[in-house]
Amino acid sequence: MQLMIDPERDIDSAVCECCDTPYDRVNGFINTENGAYAIYYASCLHHQGTHEAYIDVIFDDCWDPDDPVNNPSSDRVTFGCRVGPAEGHTSNTCSLVPAASVAPNTALYGQKLEPDQARQHPWLSLYWDTIDHILEHDATVSAHLHRS
Repeated sequence: MQLMIDPERDIDSAVCECCDTPYDRVNGFINTENGAYAIYYASCLHHQGTHEAYIDVIFDDCWDPDDPVNNPSSDRVTFGCRVGPAEGHTSNTCSLVPAASVAPNTALYGQKLEPDQARQHPWLSLYWDTIDHILEHDATVSAHLHRS
């Protein structure tokens, strides 16, 4: 299965509520040769000299071709992680965080997974493959994380 970021992704600018620092938020679809595969949101933050990204990925086992955003299956879930520097590591690391924690509870996100739930979920390996793809192929996220 080959993942592809839809070229019509959105990039919005906002201001962090905790520190008034501007940041970019990327939102887009990830597709395969069979169509819609996932929706992702990547918030590229700069806190106290640290470049980090919080990435939420929404998976559904049956995307509705007419309305993939608002018509979820009962299996829709959202995973979340933080990507950035971590103590004891020389490069950026990924760690699970509560999914879409600042987003409203809407049908778009399905079940927002806590880290312990995510670790037990059968789609966890798909999530990490998707994160790898985003880190490699989303130019905004990649450029943000590779700043010094």
